[in-house]
Amino acid sequence: MRTKIEICRVLLLPVWLCCFSFTVQAQEPAGEVTADSLVVAMEPDSTVRAVLAAADSAYVPPVAKMEKAAFTPNSTKAILFSLIPGMGQIYNRKYWKLPIVYGGFMAFMYAITWNNKNYQDYGDAYKQIMEDSQQYTADTDPNKSPEKYNNWEGRNWVNFTPANSSVESYITNTTFQNQLKSGKDNFRRFRDLSIILAVGFYAISVIDAYVDAELFNFDITPDLSMRIEPALSPRTPFSSPAVGVNCSITF
Repeated sequence: MRTKIEICRVLLLPVWLCCFSFTVQAQEPAGEVTADSLVVAMEPDSTVRAVLAAADSAYVPPVAKMEKAAFTPNSTKAILFSLIPGMGQIYNRKYWKLPIVYGGFMAFMYAITWNNKNYQDYGDAYKQIMEDSQQYTADTDPNKSPEKYNNWEGRNWVNFTPANSSVESYITNTTFQNQLKSGKDNFRRFRDLSIILAVGFYAISVIDAYVDAELFNFDITPDLSMRIEPALSPRTPFSSPAVGVNCSITF
């Protein structure tokens, strides 16, 4: 009997090993555990929820990129800036006007300086020749010499006489004296006129800056048209019929 039992065990051993191997192979894939397959199903506690809520409240959404506003000059600022020549045009971004503004001021400054210099030269010459003429006329000494009259060769009025001419012949020359006086008066007039024009040009530059700022956004419609057509005026109790031309502008 014992022999039969052992024989049965020997015969059942291969079958048992095959079943055990199949069981191990079937359960092995299910037993593999990876980091990706781990799922935490635990409900977060109050501390975790508080930290998550604080993180959500501290989140600042990205600010949308704001478009740069179009430049619009202010007329009051334009006037204040234009008190300095050219700055009003720079504020209004009308840079092409700067050569006109600065060129005009340079021209007027040159005119004022040049006329004033000539006025001073003619004025000093006229003043000196009148003094020398009075001394020369009042002197009865027959031996009159230039040294006696403050050295005529160094006087300003001598510079207005022709070269290689007798200086003494111009000392009592009324025409020459009137020419010096006329030159003095003319250059003084030109100097004063240049100053007035420079002030007017300055005022125009200020007005230009103000008008540019005021009309910066002025809309000029492209629908501009001019229509010319014949017209007939009817007879009235005061006039007879007349034919003319009617001009109308659309804007």
